[in-house]
Amino acid sequence: MTAIRLIVGLGNPGREYEGNRHNVGFWWVDELARLQNVNFKSENKFHGEIARCNLHGHEVWLLKPQTFMNGSGRAISALTKFYKITPEEIMVVHDELDLPPGVARMKAGGGHGGHNGLKDTIAHLGTKDFWRLRIGIGHPGERTEVSNYVLGDPRREERELIVEAMQKAQGVAHLIIEGKAEAAMLKLHSA
Repeated sequence: MTAIRLIVGLGNPGREYEGNRHNVGFWWVDELARLQNVNFKSENKFHGEIARCNLHGHEVWLLKPQTFMNGSGRAISALTKFYKITPEEIMVVHDELDLPPGVARMKAGGGHGGHNGLKDTIAHLGTKDFWRLRIGIGHPGERTEVSNYVLGDPRREERELIVEAMQKAQGVAHLIIEGKAEAAMLKLHSA
């Protein structure tokens, strides 16, 4: 694994979406920015809010696309082209229906599993070969309920589990950024 140069949190912009399960990617990069004492600023040419920080001796960009979930790839593509960042140097943080709240998993590549943010990212990058940090939000049980579920706020006990999983993932962020994927996955997946 090469060092990560861009971490993208997926979510929807706007107050009404802030607490939604679909916004856990935003929550995670917001927390990383807070821990690194950096602030996001709006950048129109990248269709999002960006922050630059030095993490463990590596310059890393943080991005929160402001294009809404279905247009996430446009923001990611604009920033990666400008800074010449390859797909292998990107980690996308997103909500994951197939994992229960309290679980975070990391993987390289794979499909989009119906996630519109990933679908658009794959379309814009022209490859599936980027890293994903998947934060479990659980599944509503019915396929027809997925849209309402991801755009709903988690119950208090679910949110506590999600926050716990995000903290575990923050604990391996340095390994991810340094390109030590195996070590990061081992620690995260056995937590």
